[in-house]
Amino acid sequence: MAFAALGVSAEDATNIDLHQSISRLVYRHTGTMMEEVARHCLQRAFPGAGRALIPNTVGDSPKKFEIDCLVEDTDAIEIKWRDATTDGDHVRKEAQRVEATRDAGYTPVRLMFFEPKRPSAIRIQKNLAAHYRGVGGSYHKGDDAFRFIREQTGIDLRTILQEQPTVH
Repeated sequence: MAFAALGVSAEDATNIDLHQSISRLVYRHTGTMMEEVARHCLQRAFPGAGRALIPNTVGDSPKKFEIDCLVEDTDAIEIKWRDATTDGDHVRKEAQRVEATRDAGYTPVRLMFFEPKRPSAIRIQKNLAAHYRGVGGSYHKGDDAFRFIREQTGIDLRTILQEQPTVH
């Protein structure tokens, strides 16, 4: 009924719903895969590396933040395949995560392999990058994220991903 009020046919509404569902599924699994693969690369080079929890020293919620990969008890690496969010609550939480990471004595490092396309999301990522740098951390996006993995681990993740067969 809501789509019809906007002049969208029932057939188009069904197609929109289907494509949106497929997109959510593909994006979720792509994100999980990129996080797991990047963490695996880091763990091969740094056998003690892995997930860790730190207290939220900046706000009340959440009580703890998960570090995607803590390397050598110094670098707390946040791994994102892509972050296109513009939600204010999400952005606030990410800024708190950076500060809590620093407060826990770790260097915050963010890897984002693929950049968002929307101007508002790009602007938010630029602000987040400045926040990382402002607390002594680092922010690596796109080619720089792949280069970080290669330089830290000796594994050329970009080439590995490009060599995989395409699934249709």
